[in-house]
Amino acid sequence: MNTQGSAGNVIAALASFFYAGLGQLLQGRLFMAVIQFILATALWFIWMGWIVHLWSILDAAKFRSEGY
Repeated sequence: MNTQGSAGNVIAALASFFYAGLGQLLQGRLFMAVIQFILATALWFIWMGWIVHLWSILDAAKFRSEGY
């Protein structure tokens, strides 16, 4: 089970640091990974991608697996 602050979430947050959405993909959350990847990629062209990139890192770090 992934709990907030677990080693899995730390690894996911580090992965998202290097590539937005990669941490969510490692956690098995394909939809959120695709959304964050597309938003970050599109917004980097207008210098706002860092917002989504930061969101991606924080989302991966704070993820709690429910019901497993």
